[in-house]
Amino acid sequence: MDTIELVFHNGSPSTVNELIAETPEELVQRQVNAYNLRNIDAFLDTYSDDVEIYTFPNKLEFKGKERMRSDYGAMFSQAANLHCEIVNRIVDGNRVIDKEHVRFNDKALDGTAIYVIENGKISKVYFLQ
Repeated sequence: MDTIELVFHNGSPSTVNELIAETPEELVQRQVNAYNLRNIDAFLDTYSDDVEIYTFPNKLEFKGKERMRSDYGAMFSQAANLHCEIVNRIVDGNRVIDKEHVRFNDKALDGTAIYVIENGKISKVYFLQ
């Protein structure tokens, strides 16, 4: 076995994730990496179960991880050259703002995504058109 599953800290057992919390920036980058790999399970692992997806400023497009699985899973399986490049990133507390260049099939799109992180998961995403 070559992974650490449990650590004793000040006499109490803890998981590594409890001791070394992932920053909002690291969480969002893990989400981008999973997106680029088209790995739906790793991608969804970064989101809360009741995630809300908005068109900025406040138009709710959909809610819930299962809806994301349906929409993004289909895109992951259909887009041969899916790739998101982060052009610029701003981190402000629990918010990560990414200027993105996204390529899928023969299309490209530039956009901005605002990720809100709560309790170690992405809870809301706002897409600017």
